[in-house]
Amino acid sequence: MLETEINPNDKMWLSEVEAPQIITDPNLFAWDDEADLVVAGLGGAGIAAANEALDQNLTVIGIDKTSGGGATAKSGGVFYAGGGTPIQLAAGVKDSPENMFNYLIQETGDIVKESTLRKFCDTSAENTQWLMDNGVQFDPSYYKIKTSYPGAGYFLYHSDNSMVPSYMENAEPAPRGHRGYEEGPFRPIGVGGTIYYPLKKSAIKKGLKIFPQTEARSLVITSEGRVVGIKILMLPSGKLAQKHKSLTSRGEMLQMLLPPSYPGSNLLQIIGGLFIKRAQKIEQSHRQVKYVKAKMGICLSTGGFIFNRSMVKEYAPKYYDGMPLGTPNDQGSGIRLGQSVGGQTDHMDRVTAWRFLNPPLAFAQGIVVNKNGQRFCNEMVYGATLGDAMCEHNDGKAYLIVDESLFHDAKKQSKEALPFQRDMARMLMYFNAKKKGNLIDLAKVYNLPAEKLKEEVEKYNQAARSQSTCEFGKGASDVKELNGPFHIMDISIDSKLAPLTTLTLGGLVVNEETGEVLNQDNQEIKGLYAAGRTAVGICSNIYVSGLSIADCIFSGRRIGQNLRKGNKT
Repeated sequence: MLETEINPNDKMWLSEVEAPQIITDPNLFAWDDEADLVVAGLGGAGIAAANEALDQNLTVIGIDKTSGGGATAKSGGVFYAGGGTPIQLAAGVKDSPENMFNYLIQETGDIVKESTLRKFCDTSAENTQWLMDNGVQFDPSYYKIKTSYPGAGYFLYHSDNSMVPSYMENAEPAPRGHRGYEEGPFRPIGVGGTIYYPLKKSAIKKGLKIFPQTEARSLVITSEGRVVGIKILMLPSGKLAQKHKSLTSRGEMLQMLLPPSYPGSNLLQIIGGLFIKRAQKIEQSHRQVKYVKAKMGICLSTGGFIFNRSMVKEYAPKYYDGMPLGTPNDQGSGIRLGQSVGGQTDHMDRVTAWRFLNPPLAFAQGIVVNKNGQRFCNEMVYGATLGDAMCEHNDGKAYLIVDESLFHDAKKQSKEALPFQRDMARMLMYFNAKKKGNLIDLAKVYNLPAEKLKEEVEKYNQAARSQSTCEFGKGASDVKELNGPFHIMDISIDSKLAPLTTLTLGGLVVNEETGEVLNQDNQEIKGLYAAGRTAVGICSNIYVSGLSIADCIFSGRRIGQNLRKGNKT
């Protein structure tokens, strides 16, 4: 009997994944198809694994519940890379793998082995070139000012905390956020599709066989525990498949349109659910059960589990009130498939929660306090760092305070931001902000301790008047004296107008040299691999922009590069 964390038949399984099917002889089993590598989930990690395996002259079948893309295709299209990438060099930027490591070790801690992080940094420039060789375009237009996301026309920027003084003590700042580049009808664009779709096109050209609108339901293993295949539910191509795709797209669009805490979001969930149910009826009536043999291995790369609300409540309840980020197919199915054959998981409680203040810069020049009226973080840090401090140590509660001068500056600065940045800033300013003439009245708005709030503001003002770094390391140039009248905005995880976006970071534990899934005894489960957000990886401690896609490419390629070390069944 397999030693699993949770039995698939247990009520706490929280997934449609089935228990593994055990066979005696893979060569005598009636397979419907076969390939050297079978990839379950064709997002960023899966398409990287497919491309690399195809480069090794292996055959690859990719299965996906939609047509591929995952969270990578829907993202802002940022690839985190350094150490002297071709784009950094073209921009005249100096960076080295050692400098990149010295910065990232501050973010990753011990989430992966030091040797793994060094390899990630040492191969970063090469991975960038590999993407470019496979059709991905980048551009050296360099945005030098610290921001969460650069304006139109800029494709290289500081997507992390490297410009924050406390981080600069250990590493020289360098722009490592590489936005994918594509010529648009009016101006160049850089969203996730600019990275994903060239990779998909490249893989198809190399021979990738794709089964779209197909769900991985269970693994097939030998009596010795080796994974040799996968049971899938496939919707045959044709008019019904097209109708299913249309219904699913409409339903998912509606369900992702508003954050869960927004007024009216429940209604959209219901309406979107009606489309999904119609699609599910097609599935129930027309999906066919198929078995695919994986001669060398299966790659689980189905994303995380942020849209499986039961799993979030079970593993990461602190983040349950956040707004899910990714796709509705981030249901944790890959993680559950790994668990079903004894796979070990870790860091399932780690979730990134994004609270971006800059742009507008003026917001980050104010202060953020918790429910006790205390500051707890440098407001200039990357949004995920601020969100982590809020959720892990302050019950997800936080309030942004600026004075009239900064509020006026924020209005002007928001006009120059990208639409999604501008709209969020205006939402906060026009529908969330409360204005009071003094701190005593301001504290009453959210029942904050007035004396503590006055103390915090005075400490901040003293730093501003002395033109010195504040106690949390904010540089003197960004510490602005706050004088009444004041504006306060609720930026808590469950803010009605500005909830935190959330993405799960934990997953299956893997051999960091090969990507093989480890069992409860830290032994490799032969024939089973995991990558991207289905596995514990570089960004599983805390997130900076582009690090997840970078980890997808790194961990996906790792599987393809090491696959030949396994034995064919």
